Amino acid sequence: MNDKLRKEREREFHNKRFGAEHDIRQPLSKWYGALAAGTHAQDEMVRHYGSGAKVLEYGCADVVDDQLVQIAAHFHGIDISDKAIEKARQVCASRGLTNCEFTVIDAENLTFAGDEFDLVFGRGILHHLDLNKSFAEISRVLRPGGKAIFTEPLGHNPAINLFRTMTPQYRTEDEHPLVMNDLKTTRGVFHEVECKFFGLTTLIAVPFNGTAVGSAVMKFCERADSLLLRIPLIQRHAWSVLITLTK
Repeated sequence: MNDKLRKEREREFHNKRFGAEHDIRQPLSKWYGALAAGTHAQDEMVRHYGSGAKVLEYGCADVVDDQLVQIAAHFHGIDISDKAIEKARQVCASRGLTNCEFTVIDAENLTFAGDEFDLVFGRGILHHLDLNKSFAEISRVLRPGGKAIFTEPLGHNPAINLFRTMTPQYRTEDEHPLVMNDLKTTRGVFHEVECKFFGLTTLIAVPFNGTAVGSAVMKFCERADSLLLRIPLIQRHAWSVLITLTK
């Protein structure tokens, strides 16, 4: 694979996405409700470890977490898309947030010094990258004992993979939802690795969103997932994984 061409394709796709008036992935937004428990869990962890810390958002897109920026000692967001970085800067300026900066950087070749950050986090970014290069760079810029917290899609569920095949317009040609073997690439790079899985029966609950019973159905499915996704053979069929890495 030609790395230069791959990265240029990624940049072009995301510049088109973040430069558009409306996000081309908006039709998928209702389905992300199936991952609400995992999103909430990651947000809580990131804010916990990010309080008073030097934080790097790895692939920041154009979404800014005001609360995290305000409690961090310093917040730095990076992305390969200059359109995403431009939007993130505009958002922070409009909200009066000064404790942050955003830079266009290749995530596989970070320009930061070693041991610079207490926390690195991202959502839906690693599956666009060369994992070996990315994990090596994340480990390099983390201080000893620092945390890296990522939520990433998994690639084992046949139904989800069929949907991906049927909707190529929503994704780049080079992205690769993680498989269980990919998680093993963290071993030896980080001192501790913890994985939690989300999004199995909750997919069934999505069509009920907005109805009188929707909230109850989702809560029931989230409880079911919390039990089912403790079973190793079932975990691989989850939609996403929350990965916590300790240097």
